Formats: sequence, structure tokens, C-alpha cells
Amino acid sequence: MPSLELLDPRRHAQLRLRPRGKEFPHFVQIVASEFGSAAAYCPILFTKEMATGSFYAGAVLGFKEGENLVGGPEEQGGFHPLMLQREGFFISEQHIAIDRAHDRFSENEGDPLFDDAQQPGNALRAIQRTLGEIHRGLELTNAFIAALAENKLIEPIDISLSFDGGERLSLQGLYTVSIDRLRDVDDATALRLFRAGHLQLAHTMAMSLRQIPRLARLRNQRGRQAG
Repeated sequence: MPSLELLDPRRHAQLRLRPRGKEFPHFVQIVASEFGSAAAYCPILFTKEMATGSFYAGAVLGFKEGENLVGGPEEQGGFHPLMLQREGFFISEQHIAIDRAHDRFSENEGDPLFDDAQQPGNALRAIQRTLGEIHRGLELTNAFIAALAENKLIEPIDISLSFDGGERLSLQGLYTVSIDRLRDVDDATALRLFRAGHLQLAHTMAMSLRQIPRLARLRNQRGRQAG
């Protein structure tokens, strides 16, 4: 667990923010407001928190740890999850906290967090917006997941892939929306899901599964180019 410090303009007046590294986890938690943009590039699936067993939603950026098939902010048209943008920053009640040991922080490289008047600089304002969107989005996403779970609309999905050269990968511990069960819900339940915005999110998740074969083809192409 990181050791957190509440962000303070006096204590952290000289602190600067470096761009995050180019390494990406292959599965990144996302919130409901990101579903539309994520689904255009990658599958959206559920998995469970190891500690609690609770579901959370994530974007599949690659099929192996450290693999990013989607692209980052420096690549036009890529998808850059909010959870990656906020790395090093946390919300502590009504305050922003930082992991001072995170390699994004420096006193001589990057963009200053505060200006000469100890007001948030551009980099910190962007982080504030990101944290706000995550905070709001987690509430909506948790409500969406709770509604699906209540109506037994979450089902496991096993993804098995074969690649050029004989490599085979199997992705387990993942879940998706059961469209078959969703079609069978009664009219009152369907209306509640629709009015809450959950129906649109469910269909977005289901449609995002089309990105699995596309990413697999891209992975094959990159493998051939590297060879």
C-alpha cells in the first residue's frame, strides 16, 4: 500500500508532475462515463476484487501483462483510461492525497503542480477534473453492477485465443453481461434498467466484445512485424 500525503501548496510547492511511463497494465478499471469511448477500441469486462469478491468493470488493453494493443494518449485515436491518468493521486474524503514515492513526482522535471501564488497549475487542474470524473463515475458504475447482479445478468466468459507461431492464451476470471437473460427480463425491470441508463451500458459492454478478434488480429500483425 502506498504511503499517502495530503496535497498541500506549501509543503509541495516545488513538486512537479512527470508524464506517466509508457508501460500499461493489460486490464484497467474504468467507470461508466468511459464505456462509450472504451468500447470503440477494446472489450469491456467485469472481474472481481481479490480482497472483497466484488465486481468491477475494466477495459482489456492487451492479452498479457504489460501488453497494450490499444494505444496511449500520444497516439491519435487511442484510449487512455482515467485510472491511468490519475496515477499517484487519490481522494481522501474532501481532499487530494498523493503517493509521494510515485515516480511521476519530481522537484526538477515535469509540470509544476502549483504556480507562484500557490494555486493549482494546469497539470493539477487536469488531475482535479480526472479525480472528479472518477468519483462520480464509480457511483454510477457500482449502481449499474448492483442492478445487473440483482437481476442475475452477469455471467462468466472464458476467452481462448490462438496466435501465429502456435501461442495460445486463455483469459479467465472475467465476466460479461448475459444478453440472453437481459432479453428475458420482465417489462417493469427493463423499464427500470432503461431509465437508470443501465440498459445502454449493458449493450455497450456486449457490443465491445467485437473488439476481441480485432485486437487478436492486431497482436498477430505486430508479432509478424517484430519477426
